[in-house]
Order: sequence, then C-alpha cells, then structure tokens
Amino acid sequence: MTTDPEPAATAVSTGHELADAVAAAVLAVPGVARLHAGAFGEVATYLPGRRVPGVRIGPGGVEVHVVVDQAVLDWQVPLPEVAEHVHRAVAALVPTGVHVYIDDLATEPSPMTSPPERPGRAGAIRIHLE
Repeated sequence: MTTDPEPAATAVSTGHELADAVAAAVLAVPGVARLHAGAFGEVATYLPGRRVPGVRIGPGGVEVHVVVDQAVLDWQVPLPEVAEHVHRAVAALVPTGVHVYIDDLATEPSPMTSPPERPGRAGAIRIHLE
C-alpha cells in the first residue's frame, strides 16, 4: 500500500502546527524579545481552547507582531535587519506572504550575549513602529 506524501508534507502548513511553528521560529530569532498581541490582544491565531498571540494567519498571508530587544539598538543593528531575520524564518515555513511588524522595544535586561548576524538586503518587509 502506498501513501500520498502530500498530507505529511503540508502538516506544518495548515492547522494548529503552523501557528506554533511560526511562533517558535520567530522567538528563535536573535533580537526578538517576545511576540506582541497588539494593543487590545487582537493579533492572535485562535485554536481550540487556546490562542497563539502575535501570530495571525489569514488568506493574505501570515502577520507577525514582535517586541525587539533594546540591545539590538545598543549593538547598532537596524530594526529592518531584525525584521528581515523574522521574515526569513517565517517565509521558510509558509507558502504565502509574510508581514512583520515591530510593535515595541523591550527595555528589560537581555539574556542575549551577542548581536544578531547582519544579513544582506531582502525583499518586501513591512515594519510598523508604535
């Protein structure tokens, strides 16, 4: 009996796993302090019995809202570079568009010990500062 590899290949591209995978990928990016749920908690993916704040999955793509560690500015890393890292991490997981918003800067002490790598220039990255 043969099985269709398609469902296994898309397991992370649909449903619950996608929101969790996107959140994990974003939080692994150096310089990201945490996900941000928006001013009123409106940015989230709603799942049965829980929600993934800071990640919104819709027909237009994936929207990610983050809080960036203040230390990246101390290291003179431009915010667009941090957003580019986030964009690349999420784009590797989803076939749709990715929109990255930097909603705030975290001023609490950082556990990070080194600056994020400096990537080259990338395509369309949307940055929104509140």
